[in-house]
Amino acid sequence: MTSPPGLSIAVVGPGAIGGTVAAWLSRSARVASLTLCARTPLDRLVVEAPDGRRIEAHPRVITAPSDITAPVDWVLVATKAYDVAAASAWLAPLVGPKTRVAVLQNGVEHVERFVPFVAAGRIVPVVVDIPAERTAPGRIHHRREGTVVVPAGPAGDAFVTLFAESPIAASTTDDFTTVAWTKLALNCAGAVNALTGRPGGVVREAGIADLMRGMVEECVRVGRAVGADLGDHLPDWVVERAETSPPDSINSLLADRLAGRPMEWDARNGVIARLGATHGIATPLNLMAANILAVMK
Repeated sequence: MTSPPGLSIAVVGPGAIGGTVAAWLSRSARVASLTLCARTPLDRLVVEAPDGRRIEAHPRVITAPSDITAPVDWVLVATKAYDVAAASAWLAPLVGPKTRVAVLQNGVEHVERFVPFVAAGRIVPVVVDIPAERTAPGRIHHRREGTVVVPAGPAGDAFVTLFAESPIAASTTDDFTTVAWTKLALNCAGAVNALTGRPGGVVREAGIADLMRGMVEECVRVGRAVGADLGDHLPDWVVERAETSPPDSINSLLADRLAGRPMEWDARNGVIARLGATHGIATPLNLMAANILAVMK
Protein backbone atom coordinates (compact mmCIF):
# COMPACT_ATOMS: atom_id res chain seq x y z
CA MET A 1 0.00 0.00 0.00
CA THR A 2 1.33 3.44 -0.90
CA SER A 3 0.36 6.55 1.02
CA PRO A 4 -1.13 9.28 -1.14
CA PRO A 5 0.98 12.39 -1.70
CA GLY A 6 0.33 15.55 0.20
CA LEU A 7 -0.10 14.21 3.72
CA SER A 8 -0.38 16.61 6.63
CA ILE A 9 1.38 15.50 9.81
CA ALA A 10 1.62 16.93 13.32
CA VAL A 11 4.27 15.72 15.77
CA VAL A 12 3.41 16.31 19.42
CA GLY A 13 6.56 16.50 21.54
CA PRO A 14 9.88 17.82 20.17
CA GLY A 15 12.17 15.69 22.34
CA ALA A 16 14.78 13.24 21.11
CA ILE A 17 12.30 10.87 19.44
CA GLY A 18 9.77 13.44 18.25
CA GLY A 19 12.46 15.77 16.95
CA THR A 20 14.31 13.00 15.12
CA VAL A 21 11.15 11.68 13.50
CA ALA A 22 9.98 15.16 12.54
CA ALA A 23 13.32 16.03 10.96
CA TRP A 24 13.30 12.93 8.76
CA LEU A 25 9.63 13.29 7.83
CA SER A 26 10.32 16.86 6.71
CA ARG A 27 12.45 15.36 3.91
CA SER A 28 9.74 13.01 2.65
CA ALA A 29 8.03 13.68 -0.66
CA ARG A 30 4.90 12.15 0.85
CA VAL A 31 4.58 14.92 3.42
CA ALA A 32 3.05 18.20 2.26
CA SER A 33 2.90 19.92 5.63
CA LEU A 34 4.61 19.23 8.95
CA THR A 35 3.67 20.86 12.23
CA LEU A 36 5.61 20.50 15.47
CA CYS A 37 3.56 20.95 18.64
CA ALA A 38 5.85 22.20 21.41
CA ARG A 39 5.63 23.93 24.77
CA THR A 40 8.18 26.58 23.78
CA PRO A 41 9.16 28.04 20.38
CA LEU A 42 11.96 26.48 18.32
CA ASP A 43 13.73 28.16 15.44
CA ARG A 44 14.49 24.85 13.69
CA LEU A 45 15.42 21.22 14.20
CA VAL A 46 19.04 20.17 13.79
CA VAL A 47 19.82 16.44 13.81
CA GLU A 48 23.29 14.94 13.69
CA ALA A 49 22.55 11.84 11.61
CA PRO A 50 24.14 8.40 12.09
CA ASP A 51 26.13 8.77 8.85
CA GLY A 52 27.60 12.08 9.95
CA ARG A 53 25.23 14.28 7.98
CA ARG A 54 23.66 17.34 9.56
CA ILE A 55 19.92 17.42 8.91
CA GLU A 56 18.08 20.72 9.33
CA ALA A 57 14.31 21.04 9.30
CA HIS A 58 12.08 24.07 9.57
CA PRO A 59 8.62 22.73 10.39
CA ARG A 60 5.83 25.02 11.44
CA VAL A 61 6.13 25.22 15.24
CA ILE A 62 3.07 26.01 17.35
CA THR A 63 3.00 26.39 21.11
CA ALA A 64 -0.74 26.38 21.84
CA PRO A 65 -3.62 24.19 20.63
CA SER A 66 -5.51 27.36 19.75
CA ASP A 67 -2.97 27.95 16.96
CA ILE A 68 -4.21 24.88 15.08
CA THR A 69 -6.42 25.81 12.15
CA ALA A 70 -7.37 22.39 10.71
CA PRO A 71 -7.16 18.65 11.38
CA VAL A 72 -4.28 16.63 9.93
CA ASP A 73 -3.94 13.21 8.36
CA TRP A 74 -1.56 11.89 11.03
CA VAL A 75 -0.78 12.91 14.61
CA LEU A 76 2.42 11.38 15.97
CA VAL A 77 2.52 11.61 19.77
CA ALA A 78 6.11 11.41 21.02
CA THR A 79 5.75 12.74 24.54
CA LYS A 80 6.74 10.84 27.66
CA ALA A 81 4.24 8.21 28.76
CA TYR A 82 3.32 10.18 31.90
CA ASP A 83 2.48 13.29 29.86
CA VAL A 84 -0.71 12.04 28.21
CA ALA A 85 -2.96 14.69 29.75
CA ALA A 86 -0.86 17.49 28.27
CA ALA A 87 -0.58 15.71 24.93
CA SER A 88 -4.33 15.20 24.77
CA ALA A 89 -4.92 18.95 24.68
CA TRP A 90 -3.55 18.97 21.14
CA LEU A 91 -5.75 16.15 19.89
CA ALA A 92 -9.17 17.81 19.76
CA PRO A 93 -8.21 20.40 17.11
CA LEU A 94 -5.81 18.06 15.26
CA VAL A 95 -8.05 15.00 14.92
CA GLY A 96 -10.59 15.02 12.13
CA PRO A 97 -12.83 12.31 10.63
CA LYS A 98 -9.90 10.53 8.92
CA THR A 99 -7.02 11.29 11.28
CA ARG A 100 -4.84 8.49 12.61
CA VAL A 101 -3.00 8.94 15.91
CA ALA A 102 0.32 7.11 16.21
CA VAL A 103 1.58 6.77 19.78
CA LEU A 104 5.38 6.59 19.93
CA GLN A 105 5.90 5.92 23.63
CA ASN A 106 7.47 3.44 26.00
CA GLY A 107 5.52 0.71 27.72
CA VAL A 108 2.73 -1.60 26.64
CA GLU A 109 -0.35 0.57 27.22
CA HIS A 110 -0.25 2.86 24.19
CA VAL A 111 -3.93 2.42 23.33
CA GLU A 112 -5.16 2.37 26.92
CA ARG A 113 -3.56 5.75 27.64
CA PHE A 114 -5.30 7.49 24.76
CA VAL A 115 -8.75 5.89 24.50
CA PRO A 116 -10.20 8.54 26.83
CA PHE A 117 -9.37 11.07 24.10
CA VAL A 118 -9.42 9.17 20.77
CA ALA A 119 -11.42 6.19 19.51
CA ALA A 120 -9.37 3.02 19.81
CA GLY A 121 -9.72 2.30 16.09
CA ARG A 122 -7.88 5.54 15.30
CA ILE A 123 -4.85 4.72 17.47
CA VAL A 124 -1.73 3.10 16.05
CA PRO A 125 0.62 1.93 18.83
CA VAL A 126 4.31 2.16 17.95
CA VAL A 127 7.28 0.40 19.52
CA VAL A 128 10.22 2.74 19.05
CA ASP A 129 13.92 1.92 19.18
CA ILE A 130 15.70 5.06 17.97
CA PRO A 131 18.93 5.79 19.84
CA ALA A 132 18.85 9.58 19.98
CA GLU A 133 19.68 12.21 22.56
CA ARG A 134 18.50 15.79 22.77
CA THR A 135 21.55 17.97 23.45
CA ALA A 136 19.62 21.26 23.53
CA PRO A 137 16.14 22.43 22.49
CA GLY A 138 15.75 21.46 18.86
CA ARG A 139 19.23 19.90 18.72
CA ILE A 140 19.48 16.10 18.58
CA HIS A 141 22.20 13.49 18.14
CA HIS A 142 20.70 10.55 16.25
CA ARG A 143 23.27 7.84 17.06
CA ARG A 144 21.99 4.82 15.13
CA GLU A 145 19.31 4.32 12.49
CA GLY A 146 16.76 2.62 14.74
CA THR A 147 13.38 1.00 14.17
CA VAL A 148 9.67 1.58 14.56
CA VAL A 149 7.22 -1.34 14.64
CA VAL A 150 3.41 -1.18 14.38
CA PRO A 151 0.59 -3.73 14.20
CA ALA A 152 -0.10 -5.19 10.76
CA GLY A 153 -3.08 -3.80 8.88
CA PRO A 154 -4.02 -0.89 6.61
CA ALA A 155 -3.16 1.77 9.21
CA GLY A 156 0.14 0.11 9.99
CA ASP A 157 1.01 -0.16 6.30
CA ALA A 158 0.26 3.53 5.82
CA PHE A 159 2.42 4.45 8.80
CA VAL A 160 5.35 2.42 7.48
CA THR A 161 5.35 4.28 4.15
CA LEU A 162 5.98 7.56 5.98
CA PHE A 163 9.54 6.40 6.72
CA ALA A 164 10.43 5.10 3.26
CA GLU A 165 12.87 7.97 2.70
CA SER A 166 14.51 7.88 6.10
CA PRO A 167 17.17 5.66 7.73
CA ILE A 168 14.61 4.56 10.32
CA ALA A 169 13.47 1.01 9.52
CA ALA A 170 9.69 0.84 9.80
CA SER A 171 7.83 -2.47 9.77
CA THR A 172 4.59 -4.17 10.76
CA THR A 173 4.07 -7.24 12.91
CA ASP A 174 1.27 -9.75 13.39
CA ASP A 175 2.21 -10.04 17.09
CA PHE A 176 2.52 -6.53 18.44
CA THR A 177 2.00 -7.73 22.02
CA THR A 178 5.20 -9.77 21.90
CA VAL A 179 7.19 -6.94 20.31
CA ALA A 180 6.00 -4.45 22.94
CA TRP A 181 6.76 -6.75 25.87
CA THR A 182 10.18 -7.60 24.47
CA LYS A 183 10.99 -3.89 24.44
CA LEU A 184 9.59 -3.62 27.97
CA ALA A 185 12.01 -6.35 29.09
CA LEU A 186 14.85 -4.05 28.05
CA ASN A 187 13.29 -0.97 29.55
CA CYS A 188 12.41 -2.45 32.93
CA ALA A 189 16.02 -3.47 33.58
CA GLY A 190 17.15 0.07 32.78
CA ALA A 191 15.59 1.19 36.06
CA VAL A 192 18.81 0.02 37.74
CA ASN A 193 20.66 2.95 36.18
CA ALA A 194 18.19 5.50 37.51
CA LEU A 195 18.13 3.83 40.93
CA THR A 196 21.92 3.89 41.24
CA GLY A 197 22.42 7.17 39.41
CA ARG A 198 25.09 5.49 37.29
CA PRO A 199 25.44 4.87 33.53
CA GLY A 200 25.66 1.56 31.67
CA GLY A 201 28.88 0.34 33.26
CA VAL A 202 27.12 -0.25 36.58
CA VAL A 203 26.01 -3.65 35.26
CA ARG A 204 29.58 -4.86 35.86
CA GLU A 205 29.32 -4.24 39.61
CA ALA A 206 28.71 -7.20 41.93
CA GLY A 207 25.08 -8.30 42.02
CA ILE A 208 23.76 -5.80 39.47
CA ALA A 209 23.53 -8.21 36.53
CA ASP A 210 21.57 -10.65 38.71
CA LEU A 211 19.24 -7.86 39.80
CA MET A 212 18.55 -6.89 36.20
CA ARG A 213 18.06 -10.52 35.26
CA GLY A 214 15.50 -10.92 38.05
CA MET A 215 13.55 -7.86 36.91
CA VAL A 216 13.36 -9.23 33.38
CA GLU A 217 12.27 -12.65 34.65
CA GLU A 218 9.31 -10.96 36.36
CA CYS A 219 8.52 -9.09 33.13
CA VAL A 220 8.57 -12.34 31.16
CA ARG A 221 6.16 -14.05 33.53
CA VAL A 222 3.67 -11.18 33.42
CA GLY A 223 4.05 -10.75 29.67
CA ARG A 224 3.22 -14.39 29.08
CA ALA A 225 0.12 -14.01 31.26
CA VAL A 226 -1.21 -11.26 28.94
CA GLY A 227 -0.43 -13.19 25.76
CA ALA A 228 3.13 -12.28 24.81
CA ASP A 229 5.30 -15.06 23.37
CA LEU A 230 8.46 -14.44 25.37
CA GLY A 231 11.36 -16.91 25.37
CA ASP A 232 13.40 -18.08 28.34
CA HIS A 233 16.47 -16.45 26.77
CA LEU A 234 15.25 -12.90 27.37
CA PRO A 235 16.77 -12.27 30.83
CA ASP A 236 20.24 -13.31 29.69
CA TRP A 237 19.82 -11.42 26.40
CA VAL A 238 18.97 -8.19 28.21
CA VAL A 239 21.94 -8.54 30.56
CA GLU A 240 24.27 -9.31 27.65
CA ARG A 241 23.12 -6.18 25.85
CA ALA A 242 23.76 -4.15 28.97
CA GLU A 243 27.21 -5.66 29.44
CA THR A 244 28.24 -4.96 25.85
CA SER A 245 26.91 -1.39 25.74
CA PRO A 246 29.30 1.55 26.24
CA PRO A 247 29.96 1.92 29.99
CA ASP A 248 29.20 5.65 29.78
CA SER A 249 25.83 5.18 28.04
CA ILE A 250 22.91 6.94 29.71
CA ASN A 251 19.39 5.68 29.14
CA SER A 252 16.45 8.07 29.09
CA LEU A 253 15.30 7.14 32.59
CA LEU A 254 18.66 8.05 34.09
CA ALA A 255 18.89 11.16 31.90
CA ASP A 256 15.55 12.34 33.27
CA ARG A 257 16.66 11.72 36.85
CA LEU A 258 19.93 13.59 36.36
CA ALA A 259 18.06 16.51 34.79
CA GLY A 260 15.49 16.63 37.59
CA ARG A 261 12.63 15.73 35.23
CA PRO A 262 9.76 13.32 35.96
CA MET A 263 10.58 9.70 35.14
CA GLU A 264 8.62 7.04 33.24
CA TRP A 265 8.72 4.63 36.17
CA ASP A 266 5.11 3.52 35.71
CA ALA A 267 5.41 2.70 32.01
CA ARG A 268 8.63 0.75 32.61
CA ASN A 269 8.21 -0.96 36.00
CA GLY A 270 4.89 0.03 37.51
CA VAL A 271 2.93 -1.62 34.70
CA ILE A 272 4.66 -4.95 35.39
CA ALA A 273 3.72 -4.73 39.06
CA ARG A 274 0.14 -3.65 38.31
CA LEU A 275 -0.55 -6.35 35.74
CA GLY A 276 1.32 -8.88 37.85
CA ALA A 277 -1.05 -8.21 40.73
CA THR A 278 -4.03 -8.61 38.37
CA HIS A 279 -2.78 -12.05 37.32
CA GLY A 280 -1.57 -13.17 40.73
CA ILE A 281 2.13 -12.99 39.79
CA ALA A 282 4.63 -11.68 42.32
CA THR A 283 6.87 -8.90 41.00
CA PRO A 284 8.81 -7.67 44.05
CA LEU A 285 11.78 -6.27 42.12
CA ASN A 286 9.77 -4.18 39.68
CA LEU A 287 7.43 -3.08 42.47
CA MET A 288 10.42 -1.95 44.51
CA ALA A 289 11.86 -0.06 41.54
CA ALA A 290 8.55 1.65 40.80
CA ASN A 291 7.98 2.67 44.43
CA ILE A 292 11.47 4.13 44.85
CA LEU A 293 11.55 5.92 41.50
CA ALA A 294 8.10 7.37 42.19
CA VAL A 295 9.37 9.31 45.21
CA MET A 296 12.75 10.36 43.83
CA LYS A 297 13.28 14.05 43.23
